[in-house]
Amino acid sequence: MPASPAPHSRPTATTHEVTNQPPPLTGHDVADDPVLIEGVRREGAEWYLDDLHRLGRRAGSEEVQRWADEANRQEPRLRTHDRYGNRIDEVEFHPSYHALMDVAISEGLGGAAWADERRGAHVARAAGFMVWSSAEAGHGCPVSMTYAAVPALRHAPDLAKTYEPLLTSRVYESGLRTPAEKPGLLAGMGMTEKQGGTDVRANTTAAVQQADGTWRLRGHKWFTSAPMNDLFLVLAQAPAGLSCFLVPRVLPDGSRNTFRIQRLKDKLGNRSNASSEPEFDDTVAWLVGDEGRGVRTIIDMVTMTRLDCVLGSAAGTRAALAQATHHVRHRSVFGAKLIDQPLMRNVIGDLALESEAATTLALRLAGAADRAQQGDTQERAFLRLATAVGKYWVCKRQPAAVAEALECLGGNGYDEESGMPRLYREAPLNGIWEGSGNVNALDMLRALAREPESLQALRTEIEAAAGGDRRLDSAWQELQGELTLTEDAPVRARRVIERAALVLQGSLLVRHAPAAVADAFCATRLAGDRGLAFGTLPAGTDFTGLLTRLPV
Repeated sequence: MPASPAPHSRPTATTHEVTNQPPPLTGHDVADDPVLIEGVRREGAEWYLDDLHRLGRRAGSEEVQRWADEANRQEPRLRTHDRYGNRIDEVEFHPSYHALMDVAISEGLGGAAWADERRGAHVARAAGFMVWSSAEAGHGCPVSMTYAAVPALRHAPDLAKTYEPLLTSRVYESGLRTPAEKPGLLAGMGMTEKQGGTDVRANTTAAVQQADGTWRLRGHKWFTSAPMNDLFLVLAQAPAGLSCFLVPRVLPDGSRNTFRIQRLKDKLGNRSNASSEPEFDDTVAWLVGDEGRGVRTIIDMVTMTRLDCVLGSAAGTRAALAQATHHVRHRSVFGAKLIDQPLMRNVIGDLALESEAATTLALRLAGAADRAQQGDTQERAFLRLATAVGKYWVCKRQPAAVAEALECLGGNGYDEESGMPRLYREAPLNGIWEGSGNVNALDMLRALAREPESLQALRTEIEAAAGGDRRLDSAWQELQGELTLTEDAPVRARRVIERAALVLQGSLLVRHAPAAVADAFCATRLAGDRGLAFGTLPAGTDFTGLLTRLPV
């Protein structure tokens, strides 16, 4: 009987080989997206396209995907004291977070657009923000607040003269030191308190003026993101009422201002970004704008961060669609690629339709913001109402769209390494930050009541597509009746703002998108020929036309 082979000489057992798995989605240009490119051209920033593609290739690189993963897995860590017991209130971040921030600021996604006099500068910045935040959304929060702080700070010209050149800088320097000695600054804001939340007039943080003209704050804030930023716009109660103040982390003499971080928030998503509960105790501050008119002052910042919420949600939806598209193009079932299966074509086509509507509206808002800065009063009026409408709807649709895209990957999409769970956790965020759905619906009513020119600007925008599609015309006629402010308007507000968003998106697509896109949108979003879930577009839809609009 022959001897058995020695254990080390036995062939290695192989149970399977890996087949029919998509390759990693890496090494691609995130900006290679016809909807995005057409929108940038249309809104006046064609000159930026070469830089946008360069940024897109970087966003799609393996290195940046690794940064995104590491920044979220290695979360920020609070250090309240140094080794000797001195209070320092600092947050430590993984180096990958700083790498993401460095690119964002150097590419002009912070405040640089305010120092750029070219037509379309804010559109260029919006497109870059969408492309870069597709790679990792959490670090976009301090970037967005820095961008948005500039118009609010201009209510205090002396402060703006000192700090605006640093907020519009393209240099990122982490760490705390005297603001005027840094080559670039980041800004944040502190509005809400635990007892009031959205009702900022219930704030109890108190401000007392000093003989030298500065103020001292005492109180707390409930949800202040990016606590390592250099400057914060903070709401506090002054003798004349709620007012806006500038609070630096480090004072001009180099000493630390009192900014006690009680804890970091343990959030659902947005894990790379630190959000905190700071307390003020004899904290030095400078008044921004008129005393007692803090909401009016800081709303200039909130308007721009709301715009970034729309941009971020459109980008997150597009990023999820790109992952789903890549998967179904490479995965085969029942003898054919998933992308060729009729029902999957319906799902992907429906997601592409949703994404195109969101991206087109987001860039239209960015175009309005750009032209408003140049003095266009009609665009400013349009932005006032359309930002609330877009913020409500695009942010509401992101979670549903990302969930459907994740399902396209099946179990692979539920695995952390796919990146889809991070997109899913991030998806509800923009619907909450800078005003929840109810806040934006009520803000729409406020604009209709107090600024009728905003309704006229919306009417002009929508009616630019008059006669282009009978379903759009019919929906607009119906909506005009709903926009009447009656006693039950607050009850109807969500229904009205949803319908306004769909009609506005329909008008944009009828004018600017291919016929296949506009027809499918009007049939399903305006005429109601669809089910409640994605993938319920009617038979006869031009799916081939929709699928030509896919990213990647």
